[in-house]
Amino acid sequence: MAVGAARPGFPPLISWRWTTSAPTVRPLSSKYLGRRPQLHGVFASLVEEREISFTEPESALVDALIGIQGRGRSASPQQLKEVERAVETLENLKGIPDPTKSNLIEGLWQLMFTTRPGTASPIQKTFVGVNTFKIFQEVYLRGDDPRVINIVQFSDQIGELKVEAAASVKDGKRILFQFDRAAFSFKILPCKIPYPVPFRLLGDEAKGWLDTTYLSTSGIIRISRGSKGTTFVLQKKPEPRQKLLLAVTSGESIADVIDEVVSLRRNKLAADLDDLEGEWQLLWSSQIVKKNGNLENSVTPFSGFKLHANGSIVKSDANQFKATINGGAYLAGSMKFPFDIKTSYSMELLYIDDKIRITRQNEDIMLIHLRISNK
Repeated sequence: MAVGAARPGFPPLISWRWTTSAPTVRPLSSKYLGRRPQLHGVFASLVEEREISFTEPESALVDALIGIQGRGRSASPQQLKEVERAVETLENLKGIPDPTKSNLIEGLWQLMFTTRPGTASPIQKTFVGVNTFKIFQEVYLRGDDPRVINIVQFSDQIGELKVEAAASVKDGKRILFQFDRAAFSFKILPCKIPYPVPFRLLGDEAKGWLDTTYLSTSGIIRISRGSKGTTFVLQKKPEPRQKLLLAVTSGESIADVIDEVVSLRRNKLAADLDDLEGEWQLLWSSQIVKKNGNLENSVTPFSGFKLHANGSIVKSDANQFKATINGGAYLAGSMKFPFDIKTSYSMELLYIDDKIRITRQNEDIMLIHLRISNK
């Protein structure tokens, strides 16, 4: 679909298209969403009632994970340091003692972050190396057939791949496992299709162990370290901002998730230009709001070519802002070609924190930005 109307600060005659497979945040028109999000006060109270509760150290980990795409593959050195610091803090706190003996370890976990994916076994790489699919792990240690099951969910419409391992508990934190079967389940087929991996021929590559180094008392967060030296952060219930970024990454419908995130602060949001300061990143564009209200927008439709626009932004009413663009240039390598541009647009701020900004532009276009630098 064309998204020419969604480009903040560029005229409609410059029209770009993208693919929905790109694992990055992108602007969303009401057409793309299927409907314009309805932000009901009653819904806001329901969200608050079921809001996930984290301890302060757990919140520090969640905040560190916000904005990291690809479950850590694209993390910057600074982002990795923040996650590692938060992980070490929680591991020192220890959480639930002897987690393998706790019922809280059982159930379905979503993989949120992993370190050193290149060191994983061939089987693990199937899961940690794919950015656009959701990755889950089921843990069942009770009963006659204890198992650890890794799941790649292609989408709700397509299906999933399950790779199962027989499991046993060695001590209070270590699970031993050996992969022994796998199959694809597609929505359009009535039967499962075997996954063509000769587990018996893989030998030690089909075996391993997993230490749970932190299990939250709420049973929502789990940190594990594997036999290949990989660290995994898993959650049973991602918090709303995480759910939003995961939905965008996987190309799923995100209208309801936007409602949920916005509703968290709908009655508390009061923003000025100071709150907008910093650099914010979109799929193909970035925006810098400076302290004096100066605005810089840039679009990189393909490598080596950039569109740049300058202007200003002022607050007009409550959480309403007006942006004016008064100049632009094409940048091709070291060459710069100025062009005249005069345009303006309204911007309603729906949600903002130190990581995420959600705005509605010209009453029609939904934009989601990630902060990539501070004020």
